[in-house]
Amino acid sequence: MGSFSIWHWLVVLLIVVLVFGTKKLKNIGTDLGGAVKGFKDGVRDGGASAAGTDAATPPGQVNVSKANDANTVDVEAKTKS
Repeated sequence: MGSFSIWHWLVVLLIVVLVFGTKKLKNIGTDLGGAVKGFKDGVRDGGASAAGTDAATPPGQVNVSKANDANTVDVEAKTKS
């Protein structure tokens, strides 16, 4: 009762395929693979940009190169009167 044999896992796999269907499982696998790939790319890009930052800039300040990034949104906060 401690460990499952290959037959137990095959029965579980068969039940999962019958419940969800192969198309749904393929879509879930594709989405999960894309998410893992995006995460790995983000970690790789984040490590490269962190290594290339200026050491003299304090951690709370934004570098000029980051301020000119296309993904940066410049907003001005206004008080409501």
